Amino acid sequence: MTVDVAPGTVAVYTDVVCAWSTVALHRFYTARSRLGLDDAVRVDHRLFLLEDVNSFAIPMRMLNAELPVVGQLEPDLGITPWQGQPSDWPVTVLLANEAVHAAKAQSPAAAEQLDMALRLAFFRDSRCISMLHEVVDVARGCDAVDADALAAALDDGRARGPMMADYRAHAGEVQGSPHFFLADGSDVHNPGTEQHSSDAGYPVVDADDPSVYEELVRRAAGAAHGE
Repeated sequence: MTVDVAPGTVAVYTDVVCAWSTVALHRFYTARSRLGLDDAVRVDHRLFLLEDVNSFAIPMRMLNAELPVVGQLEPDLGITPWQGQPSDWPVTVLLANEAVHAAKAQSPAAAEQLDMALRLAFFRDSRCISMLHEVVDVARGCDAVDADALAAALDDGRARGPMMADYRAHAGEVQGSPHFFLADGSDVHNPGTEQHSSDAGYPVVDADDPSVYEELVRRAAGAAHGE
C-alpha cells in the first residue's frame, strides 16, 4: 500500500522512544527554520510502534547503551541514559504515541511540539511517559496544545484506532524509525546517517551528514508548489 503524503508535508514513521528519530526530527526542524519554511512544510507524524515490532518492552539496557552514541550527534538535545529509578522506567509508550496523534487532530504544529516535548521528557528528563498524568503534564507545557482537549481525547481513545490502522497498513513498507516519506513519492530511512552494531552490541556510526535535511525540506516545499 502506498503511503499517502499531502503536498507541503513529510510523513515520518517513528516512535517517541527512538533516539535516532529524535535527532532526525530535530535536524529537520532546524533545517526548515534555517530555510524560512516553517509555515510551508509540516511533519505528519505516523506511528512505527517499536514495542510491537520487536515484541518486547522498551529495553532499558539496550537504550542506555545506545544513547551516549546517538546523543553526541546533537549534544544540545541533552540526551542522556536513564537517570530515574529503574522502577519508574516506561516499559510501554503506546499512550505517549497516541497523545501525539490526538494532538495532530488539533493542528500539525501541536503534534510536532508535543512529540518533541515527550521525547525530551524521556531522553533528557527521565520522566515516565507511559503514565497518563505525565503525558498530560508535558502537554500543559506546550503552548500549541490544548491540554484539556488532549486529555479528553486520551480518555475516550478517539486517536488510537486511526493511528493503529495506519501503522498496521504500512508496517511492511517502513524500514525502521525514522522513515521519511515525501509527496513526490520518494522516501528515505534515517537520513544522512549510516551505522552498524559492534560485536558487543553497541551502535557504531559509520557516516553522519546533517546537511541532507535541507534538501528534504526543499523537496517537501517544492512538492507543495508543484515543482
